[in-house]
Amino acid sequence: MINTLLIDGKAVAASLRAHIKNQVAGLDFKPGLAVVLVGEDPASQVYVGHKIKACEEAGFDSRFIRLPAQASQAELLAQVAALNNDAAVHGILVQMPLPQHLDAQAVIAAIHPNKDVDGFHVANAGALMTGAPRLVPCTPLGVMKLLEVAGVPLRGTHAVVVGASNIVGKPQALLLQAAGATVTLCNSKTRDLQAHLKMADIVVAAVGKAHFITGSMLKAGAVVMDVGINRGADGKLCGDVDTASCMGIASAITPVPGGVGPMTIALLLANTLKAATLSF
Repeated sequence: MINTLLIDGKAVAASLRAHIKNQVAGLDFKPGLAVVLVGEDPASQVYVGHKIKACEEAGFDSRFIRLPAQASQAELLAQVAALNNDAAVHGILVQMPLPQHLDAQAVIAAIHPNKDVDGFHVANAGALMTGAPRLVPCTPLGVMKLLEVAGVPLRGTHAVVVGASNIVGKPQALLLQAAGATVTLCNSKTRDLQAHLKMADIVVAAVGKAHFITGSMLKAGAVVMDVGINRGADGKLCGDVDTASCMGIASAITPVPGGVGPMTIALLLANTLKAATLSF
């Protein structure tokens, strides 16, 4: 029986946020992050609240711009353009998902790449793909930081990423590959997923299905990074991994909540600080 390490993302994120706060205290200006929320999606409002609070605690200048759910594409793009031209705003984040009548890709494309702290703009995605990363999506970056802090070696390992989204799966695969891992990127159409997982030294679960990956699917000693945030039948937050069944099989695992989630906001602050202090 393996003694499974629970990787404490809350502690790592708190340490990173304290470090960022110290860096900001030494600047002669405040890094500025503008968060745009369209509509009143309850989950989005909670996420935005967490982001604004984290900014204020770190000494950032935070702006919260709320647009009505019926806002037009032109109105949203005009708001983004105004923030692009505002020298006091170093990072722009448009909270997803947007109402269905809005074109999310067009909105992302309208954000200046140097202010794209989500790392979703095609210029930043392309920079990551070609091995010259600029602003990298926060969640995959958080996974890499947790692997580093946990002392997990990556060079020469086999990593399997389950979920191929532009937000997590694809950038995660590129980051792992750049760190020297051999990467298999799986998706909803992958045949015999368990066969791939049984060969994985590192598993990143980003499929969006509660308790989708179980301990019986893993290779003994695998490191499991659970990116999923779901609501279980009991209404409680849970991940894509059935953590209980992985204990004693995985060598290390991130819990949900308290694993990768806290890292996402910490890396958003890091990206904003980077955008404020570097010329790209």
